[in-house]
Amino acid sequence: MTTSPAEFSRIYRVDSIGERPRTVDLEADAAERVALATRFGLQSIALLKGTAALSRVAGGIAASGRLEAQVEQFCVATGEPVPATISESFSLKFVAAETGVPADEIELEEDDLDIVDFDGQAVDMGEALAQTMALALDPFPRSPNAETTLRQAGVLSEEEAGAFGPLAALKKKMTGGA
Repeated sequence: MTTSPAEFSRIYRVDSIGERPRTVDLEADAAERVALATRFGLQSIALLKGTAALSRVAGGIAASGRLEAQVEQFCVATGEPVPATISESFSLKFVAAETGVPADEIELEEDDLDIVDFDGQAVDMGEALAQTMALALDPFPRSPNAETTLRQAGVLSEEEAGAFGPLAALKKKMTGGA
């Protein structure tokens, strides 16, 4: 991570990290949470914190830990707030950008660590935690009123729009259903 947004930056220099895990606690303050909510298009972030164990490993820095967040997203149909609680483990490997291996050429298995580029001097765990939170968000949050709003707008449900949707409508007409 050579250039990090300044919203929630927690820098740890490589020379302060040994082979034995160094545990760090991170928590975004109110101003950082507001800035991150704006960046990620959220209504609000009430909590963003985590704990990470940092250690040197072959080829970089490993970070594993747990993320806790309480956010409010915007419903994709109504724009209403949709609360979400995130409690997720993470495992990252920071790899110096000058390794010469483009990230798109690295094949990851399911159990592999997520790869994050960094400048070889320091890792930004605040930014890593913020990105991990963003990846854990529901991409299509829906409020309890979403289905009604979508129906009123003429949007079909998955069943109605599926391959047999037109047949279901025909069956409804033939059987006298409303």
